[in-house]
Amino acid sequence: MQHRIVTFGEIMLRLKAPGMERFFQSPMLEATFGGGEANVAVSLANFGMDAAYVTVLPQNEIADACIAELRKFGVDASLIKRGPGRMGIYFLEGGANQRPSKVVYDRSYSAIALAKPRDIDWKTVFKGATWFHITGITPAISETAAQLSLESVKTAREMGLIVSCDFNYRGKLWKYGKSAAEVMTELVKYVDIGIANEEDCQKSLGITADVDVESGQLSVDKYKELSGKVLRAFPNLKVMAITLRESKSADHNGWSACLNDGENFYHSRKYDITDIVDRVGAGDSFSAGLIYGLVKYQNKEDALNFAVAASCLKHSISGDFNRVTVKEVETLMGGDASGRVQR
Repeated sequence: MQHRIVTFGEIMLRLKAPGMERFFQSPMLEATFGGGEANVAVSLANFGMDAAYVTVLPQNEIADACIAELRKFGVDASLIKRGPGRMGIYFLEGGANQRPSKVVYDRSYSAIALAKPRDIDWKTVFKGATWFHITGITPAISETAAQLSLESVKTAREMGLIVSCDFNYRGKLWKYGKSAAEVMTELVKYVDIGIANEEDCQKSLGITADVDVESGQLSVDKYKELSGKVLRAFPNLKVMAITLRESKSADHNGWSACLNDGENFYHSRKYDITDIVDRVGAGDSFSAGLIYGLVKYQNKEDALNFAVAASCLKHSISGDFNRVTVKEVETLMGGDASGRVQR
């Protein structure tokens, strides 16, 4: 069966200080594009899947360049709507050692923040699609974007699509009067595949477990408890995947994930990632890897390990997009983590 995956959210102009520099340490910023759901679509297209991305962008040359960049990766951008407003921007300062990375958002009054329910014809968007992916970022942008997001998952469910959602909590965005939990607990009722980290579960859904993320050592049993709580709170969820990041410094992380389907609990291989190049977009590369794995592999454990290997590789690539192939991910899955030159 040929799967067609549709993702929906905001793509932004990404302006990053060069290398590990502080903002305006030198008078330049590196301009690329990025955003959670677009990152997922690019990864899936790189994996050879039929991936379409939906958003709302202004009618100007910057948005035109953004669409051209998506098409370069093979993402179907034909469903992108043009509307009033601006293109969102985010500024990134890369961290190093004990200095964390910093993100500054400039996305108020963006075209997607101004978009309203029924501005997108979801039945047309989902025609021929089998899977829909969204995140908790889009409902945080504005109240109308939240309404549009809820409209999207309801329509996807009615049309029989598999719905995946990364609960992504972004505290800097929830500013329009509703809490993340108020909005997300309603949206997640229409989701089949949940993806999160421990903070997302707590802040987006109000579900907690005694997890100490500051210790540098994570208890897998606590994540089994946490994922079980989420599955019990939302019986519509068929799978709950949680990423486990051990932050030893800005450029040294332990990275693994677990998956609970209500019957079995899986914990992936753990990677010790040193000298991180760029961790922004790592969660999105995990989501894309999990979607690919659940579609292509016979068992969920292999799907989980593909997702973790794909997102491990993303830490070595600058920019939001994960520029890796299925072969490269499967090579790492198979245990080849030497990094030796391939001739």
